[in-house]
Amino acid sequence: MKIKWYGHASFLITSDDGVKIITDPYEPGAYDGGIAYKPIEDAADIVTVSHDHADHNYVQGIKGNPAVVKGPGSHEAGGISFKGYATFHDPSEGAERGENTMFVFTVDGVTVCHAGDLGHVLKAADAEALGSIDVLLLPIGGVFTLDPGEATEVMNLLKPKVLIPMHFKTPACGFPIADVAEFLEGKSSVERVGTPEISLSKDSLPHPIHVAVLEAANL
Repeated sequence: MKIKWYGHASFLITSDDGVKIITDPYEPGAYDGGIAYKPIEDAADIVTVSHDHADHNYVQGIKGNPAVVKGPGSHEAGGISFKGYATFHDPSEGAERGENTMFVFTVDGVTVCHAGDLGHVLKAADAEALGSIDVLLLPIGGVFTLDPGEATEVMNLLKPKVLIPMHFKTPACGFPIADVAEFLEGKSSVERVGTPEISLSKDSLPHPIHVAVLEAANL
């Protein structure tokens, strides 16, 4: 499988047999230009949406007439099973920014969790419900989501084999959030990949937790 980061919380995950999943597509120019990433040009078979904010739910901008996966519960699309787990966009049980859905799904034997705009530290019961995760796509920028310290707590609780940071400050994100450097401090296994895309297989997953920082494709 391949994972390509467009920017913000949006990724393209491509299976070995060509199924394309796009997560949380952003609307270019949303929030008075706060989202300045370029449009997503790839077509998709499936789009996942963690919550209905303009920087995460721009399904109409995606080519290919994709199936849309939203909300908690079990979903099936493109021959792939998705499990949505209800969480919150803030530490106040949704009182500030509403609900958020984390999605767990398996592609080519690799179990991926996209955390959406998770805004609170998870508990042990949450980790048990989510199950074993190979690749965790986790927001780390703070203010609207987990901050670097909270994201580290979630990483240590869920213990993915690979963690890919998302939703942090870049030249195309005008939000007042942290860049990735603070999150990386003190972590022993870190790779700045230098490109927007990585290839992963079940047999080649690292151990222990490896942080892979991708370059945003759509700057």
